[in-house]
Amino acid sequence: MKKIIPQSIKNTYHLFQAILANIWFGFPSRKLKVIGVTGTNGKTTTVQMIARILEDAGYRVAVASTINFKIGSLEWVNDTKFTTFSSFKLQEFLKKAADAGCEYAIVEVTSHALDQNRAWGLGFSVAVITNITREHLDYHKTMEGYAKAKEKLFAMAAKNKNGVAVVNLGMEKAGVFLKYETREKYGYFLESQKPKAKSQTHNAKLKIIGAKNIQLNIQNTKYEILDTKFQLNLPGEFNIENSLAAACVGLSQEISLENISEALEKIKGVPGRMERIENDRGIEIIVDYAVTPDSLEKLYKYLDGIRKSGNSIFAVFGSCGERDRGKRPIMGEIVASHADYCIVTNEDPYGEDPQQIIDEVFSGALKHKKENKSAWRIFDRREAIKKALQMAKPGDIAVVTGKGAEEIMAVGDKRLLWNDPTVIREILQEAKKK
Repeated sequence: MKKIIPQSIKNTYHLFQAILANIWFGFPSRKLKVIGVTGTNGKTTTVQMIARILEDAGYRVAVASTINFKIGSLEWVNDTKFTTFSSFKLQEFLKKAADAGCEYAIVEVTSHALDQNRAWGLGFSVAVITNITREHLDYHKTMEGYAKAKEKLFAMAAKNKNGVAVVNLGMEKAGVFLKYETREKYGYFLESQKPKAKSQTHNAKLKIIGAKNIQLNIQNTKYEILDTKFQLNLPGEFNIENSLAAACVGLSQEISLENISEALEKIKGVPGRMERIENDRGIEIIVDYAVTPDSLEKLYKYLDGIRKSGNSIFAVFGSCGERDRGKRPIMGEIVASHADYCIVTNEDPYGEDPQQIIDEVFSGALKHKKENKSAWRIFDRREAIKKALQMAKPGDIAVVTGKGAEEIMAVGDKRLLWNDPTVIREILQEAKKK
């Protein structure tokens, strides 16, 4: 029945729910400055960075992200497998944040939530977009439809008389998000790249922030914004982009670059985002959420750049069920073109046949690898991780992607307890006992 009802009718129902939820909880977002962060990749990390900047500046904040919820000093894990709440849950959360004396609420906003009107009534003070790359085409059908959904965040910020727009100038169609008439506009990019929103970079309102003198290594990243030095304890240029987005938000709230730099340096890591698993075997073990072709490409290009000659990369990955099937072989091909050894495994199949998902991802990997020599299909995710760790030698890199810090694996109607970092540590501990 669900598939028979057109999405437009469902969205009308969601809008009615959102209006009712706002009325029921007394429009709580009006008592907060709400910062919305959207984008295909980097939302969670950017949200955590913004929160740290605001907290270090003395503000009381609330956070709703893929990995966690936070209201002031109270913090708990997001084990719902939803990034953006239903409208009633979202308004209830914002009511609690306002009642707790929070001044800001930083919310991850998905394209689904925007399309379905779940964020109606929030009156965003700041709209941030990290990037747009292939994802959710099962729902949006086209990249244009996907981008159009994300534009709604900026249209909502434009209705706020003090609204601010923050846009990644290095992404495709950046100019589309700069067209909305907000009070302030910020554009950010890596100075090693050329901004893609050329027609917008001379906009009188647009303040452009770039990162220069970039130094990358496995544990941290150093760079400069204007004349201020930054050290980020997160690797990769993609995390510099996330930090630039967060810095723009900080600047829009009249926080100095010096204070922003100090706040960002205090972040020691984000769970499940380029998370390094300590071990005594000399292996670099990394857990990352990367679930899109673009995020995998950026991750493995970075690893190519930092790995030492003679060392190998072992990749454990899969793809989610009931999502864009077309990206699966693309993901397999990308990983196999960079990693020396690939292990494709089970990953949140939902109602789909998990073996079929694995086979579709594996078909892409076979363009660069030979089955049972440099690529394997291992259904059991624990066994897949175990094989990679058994094969890896000191100096090698083992990467487990797709779930990050999630606490649940969705298999059919069941929600099974699962956490990649925990499983990895268990496997390492078991190996010590042998």
